[in-house]
Amino acid sequence: MPRPWQAWDLHPSVVIGLVLLGGLYVSWGGLAARRSQVAAFAGALVVLFFALNGPLHNLSDGYLFSAHMAQHLVLTLLFPPLLLYGTPAGVARRLLRPVWVRRVAEVVTRPLVAAALFTAPIALWHLPVLYEAALRHHPLHIVQHLVFLTTAVLMWCPVLSPVPELPRLHYAGQMLYLFLLGIPMSVVGALITLADQVLYPFYAAAPRVFGLPPLADQQIGGLMMWVPGGLVFWLAMTVVWFRWSASEPEEEAEPIPLPPSPPGGAS
Repeated sequence: MPRPWQAWDLHPSVVIGLVLLGGLYVSWGGLAARRSQVAAFAGALVVLFFALNGPLHNLSDGYLFSAHMAQHLVLTLLFPPLLLYGTPAGVARRLLRPVWVRRVAEVVTRPLVAAALFTAPIALWHLPVLYEAALRHHPLHIVQHLVFLTTAVLMWCPVLSPVPELPRLHYAGQMLYLFLLGIPMSVVGALITLADQVLYPFYAAAPRVFGLPPLADQQIGGLMMWVPGGLVFWLAMTVVWFRWSASEPEEEAEPIPLPPSPPGGAS
């Protein structure tokens, strides 16, 4: 029997990880960044805390596929943009100081590589055999979440990289990149939504909450991945569009020609 979904269980590994992440940010000078960046980084830590502790975590681990899908969307589409936007260049450069780290980062943040590293796990982990294995074996579930977090941060780098050493795409490239990224997630979400049987036996046997039968729960989860998940990329494209528009240099006004002065000057 899973833990009551309303329970507030703190997972030591999550708390320790958040403390370490916040401690590195402070010790490496992150608090000297703009207020909006510091707020975004703090928001990333808060989002991760609530995604991996408490009711949402309990619902996803023992009751509802739709809650699990919501958790995964938070881990991949909300936490990473906040983290990257909130990380100033000085902090990122401290992380990239080891030569081998920088060389690996230069490869895995290239758009095609980053996109592949993100979309492949999204598709593979939702295969019933792998999804079931992660639900039934907690260490594997931790690996699943770490893979999602890591590959999602890499995926967002071509749009939100904090340092020119890992260059962002041009604005037009960012929009195309984000548009293409939304397609695989929408396809996986559609396949789950339109399935005519329960794909994950773990949730079929789970205690029912909120009166949701297993198939309806699965359909809601698939729709969340299909529609809100896709809308996040469209929202990001909209932000990029406005940033692109704001970056365009304003056309300089042409000077109005003055009439020639009369010979000998004014009388």
